Amino acid sequence: MIAIAIDDEPIALDVVKSHASKVPFIELQASFTNAFSAVKYLQENKVDLIFLDIKMPDINGIDFLNSLSKPPMVIFTTAYSEHAVKSFELDAIDYLLKPFSLARFLKACNKAQELYNLRTKIETTENNFFFIKDGYEQIKVFLEDILYIEASGNYTLIHSLNNKLISTRVPLNEMLLLLPPKKFIRTHRAFIIARDKITKFDRSQIWINSEIIPIGPTYAQCLVDLH
Repeated sequence: MIAIAIDDEPIALDVVKSHASKVPFIELQASFTNAFSAVKYLQENKVDLIFLDIKMPDINGIDFLNSLSKPPMVIFTTAYSEHAVKSFELDAIDYLLKPFSLARFLKACNKAQELYNLRTKIETTENNFFFIKDGYEQIKVFLEDILYIEASGNYTLIHSLNNKLISTRVPLNEMLLLLPPKKFIRTHRAFIIARDKITKFDRSQIWINSEIIPIGPTYAQCLVDLH
């Protein structure tokens, strides 16, 4: 996986560089002490993963991530634990609390690699379906049948044509990585929708037939992507 690191503290960047050099499937190609300097690089280069600090002087990592129309996977690195909930709402792969060990860093990278492999498998396969775990069974789900996907408590619900409902414990952020981004988009921390099933939308919600799906405040960028 191709990665970059963004942190306003050079010492913190050195730690990420050192740890990343010991992970064989991570290729840390660039590092930045200023988030704005990374924008041009992200526009011109393929990046699979960002190690991103949250507390930075010019723009915090959460706002920076929200500013990206198609962000890569993100592992947050920060000295402050109070941002953890917010980071997971943004589908962060993991949240590393400084100072973190190589073992903890590797655990986060392994999670990213697992999700990267899932996404790559979906993008390279010619199949129009995937299998999802439902209890002890693997259920075949056809992409063209999906209307929307909803997080509900400890479960994720796949709403399909003909009122078919599949319940799974696969988290919504992992589900998103199973889906081709050209066909599906996240509109809310609890919802993913099929682009071709949209009936209409306004600034705050989307209609899929008679179902109304909210657009979360941190997902306003999805409106741009829908045009």
